[in-house]
Amino acid sequence: MALLSAKEIMEIIPHRQPFMLLDTVEEMTPGVKAVAKKCVSYNEPFFQGHFPAEPVMPGVLIIEALAQTGAVAILSLEENKGKTAYFAAINSAKFKKKVAPGDVLMLETEIIKQKGAIGIGKATATVDGKVAVQAELTFAVS
Repeated sequence: MALLSAKEIMEIIPHRQPFMLLDTVEEMTPGVKAVAKKCVSYNEPFFQGHFPAEPVMPGVLIIEALAQTGAVAILSLEENKGKTAYFAAINSAKFKKKVAPGDVLMLETEIIKQKGAIGIGKATATVDGKVAVQAELTFAVS
Protein backbone atom coordinates (compact mmCIF):
# COMPACT_ATOMS: atom_id res chain seq x y z
CA MET A 1 0.00 0.00 0.00
CA ALA A 2 1.26 3.46 -0.92
CA LEU A 3 2.34 5.89 1.76
CA LEU A 4 1.00 8.88 -0.21
CA SER A 5 -1.56 8.99 -3.03
CA ALA A 6 -1.34 11.38 -5.99
CA LYS A 7 -3.81 13.68 -4.22
CA GLU A 8 -1.64 13.73 -1.08
CA ILE A 9 1.50 14.36 -3.17
CA MET A 10 -0.22 17.41 -4.70
CA GLU A 11 -0.72 18.78 -1.17
CA ILE A 12 3.10 18.84 -0.84
CA ILE A 13 4.41 19.85 -4.29
CA PRO A 14 2.82 22.36 -6.71
CA HIS A 15 2.90 20.15 -9.84
CA ARG A 16 -0.37 19.28 -11.56
CA GLN A 17 -1.41 17.21 -14.59
CA PRO A 18 -0.07 16.78 -17.16
CA PHE A 19 3.26 17.60 -15.48
CA MET A 20 2.74 15.76 -12.19
CA LEU A 21 4.89 12.69 -12.84
CA LEU A 22 4.38 10.71 -9.62
CA ASP A 23 1.52 8.27 -9.01
CA THR A 24 2.34 7.36 -5.41
CA VAL A 25 5.03 7.71 -2.77
CA GLU A 26 5.93 4.28 -1.42
CA GLU A 27 8.48 5.25 1.26
CA MET A 28 9.65 8.49 2.81
CA THR A 29 11.85 9.90 5.52
CA PRO A 30 11.10 13.66 5.49
CA GLY A 31 14.16 15.70 4.58
CA VAL A 32 16.20 12.57 3.86
CA LYS A 33 14.72 10.32 1.17
CA ALA A 34 11.62 9.45 -0.83
CA VAL A 35 10.73 6.51 -3.06
CA ALA A 36 7.94 7.10 -5.58
CA LYS A 37 6.25 5.12 -8.33
CA LYS A 38 5.16 6.10 -11.85
CA CYS A 39 3.17 3.61 -13.90
CA VAL A 40 4.07 4.59 -17.45
CA SER A 41 0.99 4.46 -19.68
CA TYR A 42 0.79 4.56 -23.46
CA ASN A 43 -1.68 7.44 -22.95
CA GLU A 44 1.04 9.79 -21.63
CA PRO A 45 0.92 12.96 -23.77
CA PHE A 46 4.66 12.88 -24.53
CA PHE A 47 4.37 9.54 -26.35
CA GLN A 48 2.46 11.24 -29.20
CA GLY A 49 5.73 12.65 -30.48
CA HIS A 50 8.52 10.73 -28.67
CA PHE A 51 8.53 8.47 -30.69
CA PRO A 52 5.24 7.38 -32.29
CA ALA A 53 6.64 4.18 -33.86
CA GLU A 54 8.62 3.20 -30.74
CA PRO A 55 7.45 5.18 -27.69
CA VAL A 56 10.21 6.05 -25.19
CA MET A 57 9.79 8.23 -22.10
CA PRO A 58 12.03 11.30 -22.56
CA GLY A 59 15.05 11.15 -20.27
CA VAL A 60 14.51 14.73 -19.18
CA LEU A 61 11.06 13.75 -17.85
CA ILE A 62 12.57 10.88 -15.87
CA ILE A 63 14.98 13.44 -14.37
CA GLU A 64 11.99 15.69 -13.60
CA ALA A 65 10.19 12.76 -11.91
CA LEU A 66 13.30 12.18 -9.77
CA ALA A 67 13.35 15.90 -8.90
CA GLN A 68 9.67 15.75 -7.92
CA THR A 69 10.46 12.75 -5.72
CA GLY A 70 13.20 14.72 -3.97
CA ALA A 71 10.86 17.71 -3.63
CA VAL A 72 8.35 15.52 -1.78
CA ALA A 73 11.06 14.51 0.70
CA ILE A 74 12.39 18.01 1.30
CA LEU A 75 9.01 19.79 1.36
CA SER A 76 7.64 17.27 3.87
CA LEU A 77 9.83 18.83 6.55
CA GLU A 78 7.74 21.00 8.87
CA GLU A 79 9.93 24.07 8.24
CA ASN A 80 9.44 23.72 4.44
CA LYS A 81 5.65 23.29 4.37
CA GLY A 82 4.11 25.72 1.89
CA LYS A 83 7.44 26.39 0.17
CA THR A 84 8.58 25.36 -3.31
CA ALA A 85 11.67 23.34 -4.22
CA TYR A 86 13.12 24.69 -7.45
CA PHE A 87 15.29 22.63 -9.77
CA ALA A 88 18.68 24.39 -9.78
CA ALA A 89 21.01 22.03 -11.67
CA ILE A 90 21.60 18.58 -13.08
CA ASN A 91 25.12 17.95 -11.78
CA SER A 92 25.38 14.60 -13.54
CA ALA A 93 23.08 12.17 -15.32
CA LYS A 94 23.46 8.74 -16.90
CA PHE A 95 20.75 7.15 -19.01
CA LYS A 96 21.15 3.37 -18.99
CA LYS A 97 17.83 1.83 -20.04
CA LYS A 98 14.86 3.08 -22.03
CA VAL A 99 11.50 3.46 -20.31
CA ALA A 100 8.46 2.49 -22.37
CA PRO A 101 4.68 2.18 -21.99
CA GLY A 102 3.76 -0.54 -19.50
CA ASP A 103 6.88 -0.03 -17.39
CA VAL A 104 6.64 0.68 -13.67
CA LEU A 105 9.23 3.34 -12.93
CA MET A 106 10.54 3.33 -9.36
CA LEU A 107 12.09 6.65 -8.38
CA GLU A 108 14.38 7.13 -5.39
CA THR A 109 15.94 10.42 -4.36
CA GLU A 110 18.13 10.78 -1.29
CA ILE A 111 19.13 14.22 -0.02
CA ILE A 112 22.89 13.87 0.46
CA LYS A 113 23.78 17.46 1.29
CA GLN A 114 21.92 20.57 2.36
CA LYS A 115 23.15 23.96 3.46
CA GLY A 116 20.50 26.56 4.05
CA ALA A 117 18.08 26.64 1.13
CA ILE A 118 20.39 24.76 -1.28
CA GLY A 119 20.65 20.98 -1.40
CA ILE A 120 21.86 18.07 -3.49
CA GLY A 121 20.00 14.84 -4.16
CA LYS A 122 21.34 11.49 -5.37
CA ALA A 123 18.65 10.00 -7.59
CA THR A 124 18.03 6.62 -9.22
CA ALA A 125 15.19 5.45 -11.46
CA THR A 126 14.70 1.72 -11.99
CA VAL A 127 12.45 -0.57 -14.01
CA ASP A 128 12.17 -4.20 -12.88
CA GLY A 129 15.11 -3.63 -10.54
CA LYS A 130 17.39 -2.47 -13.38
CA VAL A 131 18.81 1.06 -13.36
CA ALA A 132 17.31 3.28 -16.06
CA VAL A 133 18.70 6.64 -14.89
CA GLN A 134 21.17 7.83 -12.26
CA ALA A 135 21.58 11.52 -11.51
CA GLU A 136 22.79 14.08 -9.03
CA LEU A 137 20.44 17.06 -8.77
CA THR A 138 20.73 20.44 -7.06
CA PHE A 139 17.66 22.22 -5.70
CA ALA A 140 16.80 25.47 -3.96
CA VAL A 141 13.93 25.85 -1.49
CA SER A 142 12.10 29.17 -1.43
